[in-house]
Amino acid sequence: MDAGAKFVMLAPVLPMVLLVVAFWQLPWTPLRLAGLVIFVGSFILLTMARINLGNSFSVTPQARQVTKHGVYSKVRHPIYVFSTLLFAGLIFYVDRPIFLLLFLVLIPVQALRARAEERVLEEKFGEEYVNYRTTTWM
Repeated sequence: MDAGAKFVMLAPVLPMVLLVVAFWQLPWTPLRLAGLVIFVGSFILLTMARINLGNSFSVTPQARQVTKHGVYSKVRHPIYVFSTLLFAGLIFYVDRPIFLLLFLVLIPVQALRARAEERVLEEKFGEEYVNYRTTTWM
């Protein structure tokens, strides 16, 4: 993994830790506890997916390879799925459910990004990618 890819993977760690610490003193409710579990679990899975991608990570859809190992063996778009779940967990953890309204924007945006990525991958890898899609979720 090149230096840029490592930076993209590690850069969110400090802000995530700071967010957890900043809101730690709020009263603990079952919803906040569930939010923390979802947030941390999603962050771990998101980081694993990022590691699985290695140097294939890009902001815009690019067809470098069809990643089929690790998290990608079960979920086609784990970065989109787990970043969305991470955001939901964070909203519940900081006890600001009003921000769930942002999902009205976030979920369709992630779905559009996934579709664009799938078009690029199917165009380059054809049947290999079509077969991969049948064995994974989202």
